[in-house]
Amino acid sequence: MLEVKPPIPAEGLTIADAARRTGVSAHTLRYYERAGLVVTKVDRTSGGRRRYRKLDLDWIKICTKLRATGMPIKTIRRYADLVSAGRGNEQERLALLEEHRADVLAKLAELQENLQLIDRKIGVYRGRLEAGDADGLWAPGQP
Repeated sequence: MLEVKPPIPAEGLTIADAARRTGVSAHTLRYYERAGLVVTKVDRTSGGRRRYRKLDLDWIKICTKLRATGMPIKTIRRYADLVSAGRGNEQERLALLEEHRADVLAKLAELQENLQLIDRKIGVYRGRLEAGDADGLWAPGQP
């Protein structure tokens, strides 16, 4: 079911609300900011509390997806630096993303190969259990 989230208020979201919206912890949000991964300067209240706007949340979601697909923090920082620098480096951004895409595809291929081995092993166990001779499966240290 599609979750409908309320609009972000003009004054922005607290760090707790931003954490809920992005699915990362408040600690991670602070870390992303300290590490230079956020492309905008996160607004602050007069009391110094962070206030996250839609653009901040959209960017954090991008960072979390890149991180979840194995992009190193250093590379995300480089990408954020390029985006923050503005126009003129789009070719470099594209190259960075294409290289990451190739890495993700290679990892997917490796995972698919590993999944095939797991599926074969499951098939062996199911077959032996159905045949009633599962006790004949190899176990280290047993004759």
